[in-house]
Amino acid sequence: MLTINNLGGFIIDMDGVLWHGNKPLPGLTEFFSILRKVNIPFVLATNNASLTQQQYIDKLANMEVEVHPNEILTSSMATARYLKDTLSPAKRRVFVIGESGLIEPLQQQGFEVTSTYYPTEPQATTDNIWADLVVSGLDRKLSWDKLATATLNIRAGAEFYATNADTTLPTELGEVMGNGGVLAALTAATGVKPIVIGKPEPILYQQAFEILGTDKHNTIAIGDRLDTDILGAVNAGMRSMMVLTGVSSEVDLAEIDYRPDWIFQDIQEITTLLKQL
Repeated sequence: MLTINNLGGFIIDMDGVLWHGNKPLPGLTEFFSILRKVNIPFVLATNNASLTQQQYIDKLANMEVEVHPNEILTSSMATARYLKDTLSPAKRRVFVIGESGLIEPLQQQGFEVTSTYYPTEPQATTDNIWADLVVSGLDRKLSWDKLATATLNIRAGAEFYATNADTTLPTELGEVMGNGGVLAALTAATGVKPIVIGKPEPILYQQAFEILGTDKHNTIAIGDRLDTDILGAVNAGMRSMMVLTGVSSEVDLAEIDYRPDWIFQDIQEITTLLKQL
């Protein structure tokens, strides 16, 4: 029988673990029911920067799962907090490639979001336009003007940050381009690589430890992507569980030199394990 020792909490990815697009994966409600029953705290920590904390709460509610605000941590939220904690208060003007899920946390942390330029229509561009920072997250309404604005700001000296570098995003129709493609374009245009906050960097997990009141020794990450969720757990010094319902497969393990501690077909298998606790 598989046993897990020293379990203080879970940090759980969402896309590819709990759902594909807007379609919940089998066993979702029972998984959360068992987590509540055995009293294991958790944080749902995602690299997806498009939705706000409340939008994730609402999305789960539509899938008949109730979660609380302190149980949701997005890469956008982690990025906004990181920037506030590490940068000079003088650096507060930020140009955003992203949606409300990124804009809202930045504004909540006191940042001013600057406007998009229109290089082909310079008369439409306002004064006092330069940003101190460029932050890129998933933007499903990405335009050439936004890419041009980010390029101009970075070339003018703005610091370049990214919520995540995921090359793809799982959807109900298959994998589509993620934020990593945008970062590659901006790096090609500017020669500048971004500082990435989300997984596989350890920052997101470290902020989740603080929320949970746990540490790397008694917390387990659950994810579907080897190059983000699992590598992020390795970089944070914690154990991990990989599910095979998302991006990575067991075949992919042959190509890397790190491993999850456990591999499960899906969250239903993890639920079965939790019932034994």
